Amino acid sequence: MSEQPRIIRISGPIIEASDMGSALMYEAVEVGEERLFGEVIRVTEDKATIQAYENTSMIKPGAPVFRTGALFSLTLGPGLIGNVYDGIQRTLPGIAERSGAFIKRGEKVAPLDVEKKWHFTPEARAGADIRPGAIIGSLAETELITHRIMIPPDVSGKLEEIAAEGEYTIDNVIARVATASGTIEIKMHQKWPARAQRPFVRREIIDTPLLTGQRVIDSFFPIGLGGTAAIPGGFGTGKTMTQHALAKWSNADIIVYIGCGERGNEMTSVLKEFPGLIDPRSGRSLMERTVLIANTSNMPVA
Repeated sequence: MSEQPRIIRISGPIIEASDMGSALMYEAVEVGEERLFGEVIRVTEDKATIQAYENTSMIKPGAPVFRTGALFSLTLGPGLIGNVYDGIQRTLPGIAERSGAFIKRGEKVAPLDVEKKWHFTPEARAGADIRPGAIIGSLAETELITHRIMIPPDVSGKLEEIAAEGEYTIDNVIARVATASGTIEIKMHQKWPARAQRPFVRREIIDTPLLTGQRVIDSFFPIGLGGTAAIPGGFGTGKTMTQHALAKWSNADIIVYIGCGERGNEMTSVLKEFPGLIDPRSGRSLMERTVLIANTSNMPVA
């Protein structure tokens, strides 16, 4: 039996631990008695270098390192829309309920509500041949967004069973697929490694403009729907305010606003302002098609 991995060196957010020779690259680990979240970024013989995603103050050499045996993964499923997360997918409202105004180190909060029930409508029949990405059902995540339940990218076979229309939590099994290696249970959420790209069947041709709602951008710097753009500039030149305008008025179906390295007051204004905004296209709350990720400048940049 291998020994408990221990910290042997600390340099800011970078930690070196012993007895980690069997660790996976990008494996999620927990560091110290407070179990701070981290990720293995290098393995050399029996030592591993860990990138900590929380403040490592007061952590000392000799403190334990707890392995999870799994890659750092995100939970994808209904409930993402309208939520507010930090950089490692902890819900800030959930943290506030536990820790108050300040984030307690090592705090663990489920990224999705496991008790909320969603009205599931099946769109496939038992006995059907199933391929990766096949849509087997749907639910209304918000009034604006229909969430489609899909077969994971690495699963194919015959649909043995599918749930009837009704109310289910994300942890309920809604389908079973018979594969060459056995029966796979399908739920309404999936775990996906953060560093693994989601596969696709084809890429659509970018031939439609993204209407940003800002005439100067649409006229002189047009962006294709599905394309990428950058806004370079120094401090205080309006990059963040331009992003705010794009998030409020562009004709995107879903907005994922990532505030990384933002000043605390700027991110606070987003968190306070967005829930009160009305979507100009639907007349409903803008948060019904928005996900907010807050990683302010006083949080670990990684």
